[in-house]
Amino acid sequence: MTIAINRPGKIQKVALGKMIVSDQSQRELKPYRIETIVKDFDLDLIGLPVLSFRENVYYIIDGQHRIAALKEWLGEGWEPQQIECRVHVNLTEAQEADMFLDLNNVLTVKAFDKFKVAVTAGRPTETAIKRIVEEQGLMICAKKAPNTIGAVGALTKVFIRSGEMVLARTLRIIRDAYPEAPFEAMVIDGIGHLCERYNGVLDEVAAIERLGAIRGGITTLLAKAETLHKGTQQRRAHCIAAAAVDIINAKRGGKKLPSWWTV
Repeated sequence: MTIAINRPGKIQKVALGKMIVSDQSQRELKPYRIETIVKDFDLDLIGLPVLSFRENVYYIIDGQHRIAALKEWLGEGWEPQQIECRVHVNLTEAQEADMFLDLNNVLTVKAFDKFKVAVTAGRPTETAIKRIVEEQGLMICAKKAPNTIGAVGALTKVFIRSGEMVLARTLRIIRDAYPEAPFEAMVIDGIGHLCERYNGVLDEVAAIERLGAIRGGITTLLAKAETLHKGTQQRRAHCIAAAAVDIINAKRGGKKLPSWWTV
């Protein structure tokens, strides 16, 4: 006989390095699912993984593929990175398995909703990101429309990784080079890498002009990045940055940026 679990659990931040998978209460980890998630990774889709804390270990009940994809997305040094999870205490493995089955019928909480609540609560990171976005004449909104951004996960990643000035420059370049294109998470991440690595040497005006002048606009940028990805097997965000460097350097005259691959 199984025992129903009615305790709601506690939401808390847990380091990725402290989480393990129970082979008895989880399905087999499928590499193709991880690859699919990483391919178009978006923090908005992480939601709240569910953990069971017992015997001083955090066992993953629900979200193992999302967590594995997040580790790959973060790259080296992912172990101390913390994410919010729903944590239950002292469940048995049988109870964990029952909970896993029940949770597959429940929609995860979207990061966009968490972001909005965090802004309302006045949390510094989310509040600062909202301010930076609005200072560029843009708006955070779940619905795709001109001058709106729904990819709060990508905004947060660039802000935490590179700071306020880099995020602001990233948004201006995308906004002015591709005024008709939506702000996609991968593009924000890729141009964010460009602005971070070449901070101090990147001519923002020239970058906007050259990226915006290519035939096909952002579609061409993404196509070039995909070709680089297939040839190098490097992360797509890095390939977007590399493709942007190639486009910026293609025009005659002016100081060239060092190749992305040799910096």
